[in-house]
Amino acid sequence: MSLSVFFSPVSVQEFSPRERFYKSQFGDSIQAFEDEFPVLEGDDKPQLVIFGVEEDRGAVNNEGASLAPQAVRKHLYQLYQGDYKIKIADLGNIRAGDTVRDTYFAVKTVVEELIKQDIVPIIIGGGHDLTYAQYLAYQNLEQRVEVAIVDAKFDLDQEQVESALLNSETFLNHIILHQPDYLFNLNNIAYQTYLVSKESINMYDKLFFNATRVGAIAGKMDQSEPLIRAADMVSFDIGAIRASEACGNANANPNGLFGDEACQLARYAGMSDKCSSIGFYEFNPKYDPLGQTAMLVSQMIWCFVDGYYNRKQDAPLVPKASYIIYRTTLESMDHELVFVKSRKSDRWWIQVPYFGSKSVNERYYLVPCRYEDYQLAVSGEMPDLWWRTHQKLQ
Repeated sequence: MSLSVFFSPVSVQEFSPRERFYKSQFGDSIQAFEDEFPVLEGDDKPQLVIFGVEEDRGAVNNEGASLAPQAVRKHLYQLYQGDYKIKIADLGNIRAGDTVRDTYFAVKTVVEELIKQDIVPIIIGGGHDLTYAQYLAYQNLEQRVEVAIVDAKFDLDQEQVESALLNSETFLNHIILHQPDYLFNLNNIAYQTYLVSKESINMYDKLFFNATRVGAIAGKMDQSEPLIRAADMVSFDIGAIRASEACGNANANPNGLFGDEACQLARYAGMSDKCSSIGFYEFNPKYDPLGQTAMLVSQMIWCFVDGYYNRKQDAPLVPKASYIIYRTTLESMDHELVFVKSRKSDRWWIQVPYFGSKSVNERYYLVPCRYEDYQLAVSGEMPDLWWRTHQKLQ
């Protein structure tokens, strides 16, 4: 089945203020679906793919988010590429199906097929509930999945855990409870404490998920880099950005990330060798009269692309000569803690052994970490990251 059946074409000409784009602009290099659907196979296949999803029926109190793809393209196509040759295709837009579930099926099918072909999809939503469809794309890929969600709150219904309707405020219920269970870890980045119930935070702790407050990374975005680097898929709710920086959201908050911080997170995702899909959700052009939020989302996508073309290819960790091994022992433990540092990027990982695990082919699980985690271990303390991962490997 050709993926073209899911898409409606776009008119590139309407995104250019002139008759044509300059040679180094995205609009001149992106292979867009206007008359013919881009070829997704062979040596000339794209490395990255952009597509929009015109679906906002699940976007609670944010009707109009379906208009986001065209508004973002208007600015994205005019950006200039970096010092590399991009291979990007724009597949057009997935129109809203007869039901929301139809749209989920289309998104899931498209993302799954692209990942199988080693093409990274960049999704422009649409409601944040589309994250669930993005997650479903990994179901048949036979792998454990780590999810990173940048959001001001946890999209959980704590009152009706199992029977919650699926929308932008409850989709995490469906991801966590989905069967078969292939979710290994969930990282929620930039949440704001007064928007999250203590019950939700306790649930994250019990499941050994990670949650990082926006205040904990303010002015030190490198703290979030390992969390992004660990993720197979990244989902970004524009509502995580403060209203003064991104007003194009009916649920915008006065506090949150700054625009440059959001761009930095997107670049971290692009630089991660593990990240195989990313989605930008909840942008609503109806609340963006000057196009400021559309510009910011386009720049976030640019930062993801720039990160992608600056990947160091240092994961998985081969050859061994490209890495430095550090070992330390805690007094309370009878085995070593092993850290790995890449000579290429200076990035760190920690090895967490499979104690009593059913895994036969693997001896340990590699977790991205920070230099500070190594320093903590050297000082005699157990890094919380090691402990949480160890609990999930039982």
